[in-house]
Amino acid sequence: MALTNPCNVINVEETRTIASKVTVFVCVSCSRDQAVTPTATPGAELLASLELRFCDAGARDVTVTAVECLAVCKRPCTLAMTAAEKWTYVIGDIDAARHADEVVAATLAYQRSSNGIVPWRERPETFRKGVVSRIPPLGFVPPEPELA
Repeated sequence: MALTNPCNVINVEETRTIASKVTVFVCVSCSRDQAVTPTATPGAELLASLELRFCDAGARDVTVTAVECLAVCKRPCTLAMTAAEKWTYVIGDIDAARHADEVVAATLAYQRSSNGIVPWRERPETFRKGVVSRIPPLGFVPPEPELA
């Protein structure tokens, strides 16, 4: 299930920000309670919540996609945020009811960034505490070390 610019809204910040197409992958496999049906997993709830909130925010070029597993089963609910030529973030311990607005804020900050690295002070709390990993973009070349 993917949703791309569902409201067909123009992003008013487009002219002053670095825009990129961002994909938010949401793991819909894990559940906190084994008795929960697959349609009611924390990830399925987060997916539905994010789709609505990105629409409400007028987010442009953000796709929300369900994935079967992000292999972070001990920290449900988990998502991955990625874009071309940007660092990818895997974030866990997300609660759909409490953190969806923070995920939207983090995604929009990520989208505006030039390389995917959002300054620490600009990250919502969920983003600060929930980062599982940060993965460099394909073709990443580390900068040369500075000689003193």
